Amino acid sequence: MPSKARSQIISLETTPYYHCMARCVRRAFLCGEDPLTGQNFDHRKQWLIDHFKFLSHVFAIDICAYAVMSNHYHLVLYINNNKSQQWTELEIAQHWKQVFKAGSVLVDRYLQQQTTPEENSKAQEILALWQERLSSISWYMRCLNETLARMANKEDQVKGRFWEGRFKSQALLDEEALLACMAYVDLNPIRAGICNTPETSEFTSIYERIQQQTQSSKKQNNPQQKQVSFALFTGNPHDNRPQGGIPCLWMDYLELVDWTGRIIRKDKKGHIPQKIPNILQRLKIQPQQWKKLTYHFRQHFAFYIGTNESLQQINQKHHQKWCKGFSISQQLWGEI
Repeated sequence: MPSKARSQIISLETTPYYHCMARCVRRAFLCGEDPLTGQNFDHRKQWLIDHFKFLSHVFAIDICAYAVMSNHYHLVLYINNNKSQQWTELEIAQHWKQVFKAGSVLVDRYLQQQTTPEENSKAQEILALWQERLSSISWYMRCLNETLARMANKEDQVKGRFWEGRFKSQALLDEEALLACMAYVDLNPIRAGICNTPETSEFTSIYERIQQQTQSSKKQNNPQQKQVSFALFTGNPHDNRPQGGIPCLWMDYLELVDWTGRIIRKDKKGHIPQKIPNILQRLKIQPQQWKKLTYHFRQHFAFYIGTNESLQQINQKHHQKWCKGFSISQQLWGEI
């Protein structure tokens, strides 16, 4: 895949939704069992899950979906800019210092009202920079990957690279791309033959959401309110709904993932249940093309994922004539 400046891919002006992926270098193991040595690294999956949840509490970035595999992981992230804009200067400093302990002596003095007018201006500049970085996927992924690399290298008693390179990212330009990507991520273990159903696909967001729903149903509470690091399902794409979150109903998404998982299983290849999920009808998605997309999601697109209209808009913005994905977008969604 040709390189492209990260600033051209990750931009709030383009979309707040992004698919990120990082892979281990050579034979390094994120989790799972090394077939050559028999050593098991499953405990590392919890390192990763715990840390990206921690970072999602610190950063103004919510998790839409995740999947942790043996040598790589996927994240679908939502930049919650409204959250960071509501933080006070004190809250910005508190969030920043949860990750970067040193902070700034000048900012500390400013918050205690012990600075001169000239120092006030400099302290405000630092706080504005922190606020910007706390809404940055690049900084989020940097904090995540650096921490995991140090922990794994320390445990393995080695030095050097743990990750293959910088994380890969794809901008999800519209609701259709977001839901397709989330289904692709949540179905990773099923496609890999690790499990057969979403409710048994551990170390994925859909598994955790189902577990939360099961536990909270006994308490008659809303499962989404228990995990603030998860982006919330806010309703149907074309209904009046709050800004942000995932533009879909939770039960529709469950049905969508279950249906998609059935059609990509080898023993039921091409089999389409009589009852197609409402969300597919609502988005006018063709079932056979949806199967093709969610089975080979990353191969069909490069840096941007969306309908033809969304891809054309991003081309115009960056003064380019073409980008990878037009063909499958046309087959999947047609003229939007």
